Amino acid sequence: MKPQDPFIGRDILEGQFQIVQKIGAGGMGTVYKALQPEMNRMVAVKILHPKLVDRKDMASRFRREARALSHLTHPNTVRVLLYGELDDGSLYIVMEYLDGKNLNQLVRQTGGLPLERAVPILAQACGALEEAHAAGIIHRDLKPENVFVCKQGGIDDFVKVLDFGLAKVTQREMRPGSIVLTQEGMVFGTPEFMSPEQAQGKKLTPASDIYSLAVILYEALTGKLPFEARGAMEFLQMQVSAPPIPLNERVPGRTFPPAVWTVMERALAKEPEARYQTAAAFGDALVTAATGRAPLAPLATVVLPSAPAMPVAAPADASRPRSGGTAPMVGPTRGDSPLVVAGVPKRSSPMVLAVLLAFVLGIGVTVVLMRALR
Repeated sequence: MKPQDPFIGRDILEGQFQIVQKIGAGGMGTVYKALQPEMNRMVAVKILHPKLVDRKDMASRFRREARALSHLTHPNTVRVLLYGELDDGSLYIVMEYLDGKNLNQLVRQTGGLPLERAVPILAQACGALEEAHAAGIIHRDLKPENVFVCKQGGIDDFVKVLDFGLAKVTQREMRPGSIVLTQEGMVFGTPEFMSPEQAQGKKLTPASDIYSLAVILYEALTGKLPFEARGAMEFLQMQVSAPPIPLNERVPGRTFPPAVWTVMERALAKEPEARYQTAAAFGDALVTAATGRAPLAPLATVVLPSAPAMPVAAPADASRPRSGGTAPMVGPTRGDSPLVVAGVPKRSSPMVLAVLLAFVLGIGVTVVLMRALR
């Protein structure tokens, strides 16, 4: 018999959260479903593996994930509520709890999503990445497991982008003493979805995430990847040098609008400069190609000032790992009000209004996209 997980059934942060069950595990940590009695809601708590706590590089990366997420306010990015350190030295992040499935699970169930469903999902992910890139954050491990699809605000197929554990954060986001883990020549991520420059350990720009999004869309539509490879190293080689298999040649008997492949082919260009330079531009081009008309509203994101730093935060990991990288997260609650805990000041009224405005605008863009594709 496996030993009982020591965190299950445990109260943390002086009883603020009660850990109920394990919902996933990744390379860095374990994700739990937890009850927050005062708010009468469930949350996701990600706890760094105990064996990694003493490794400064891993601890720094874990804190950086929390810090990166805590600065993002886009409705399609998983919300961080708290992050910090427990009494026993364990590092944790508390996030909203999400009820749904990741894109990998959806594709495995269906063998490939219809165009009218896949494009709005990817367009929402583009909106989340647009805000992250504007804040100087590059995700670096985008894959279907990190695109979570749920129902929120009465909207089906509402997307949350997860797991910024490998995120590259600019110097202005780093705190004194942080360890920079993104030196050139080092390769992190998941080979099947890496950009050519990432596979070679080169300097990354937002265009690297755009390449990964295009690979994700390719698999979402076909159930297959743009290359035939037998292992991680072969995938890396093909990302660098092999042309992707055209979309209409991937699934016998199934065709897609030529305009969609034109957009995806550009996003899959080997040279970063040849791709779309912003996630919003890529998302807008996808919607136009899929519907034959421009979006009713652009995928511009609302970038808000960050809320005051909180002493604690949490994401969630879960799902099958691929050839490398970290596993995705699961987690989130539905409440929109900011979390208030002892020792953490409430957000000011202008911040509350700004967050609500961002949420409403994000919902509006999502609705417009879905209507445009009907």
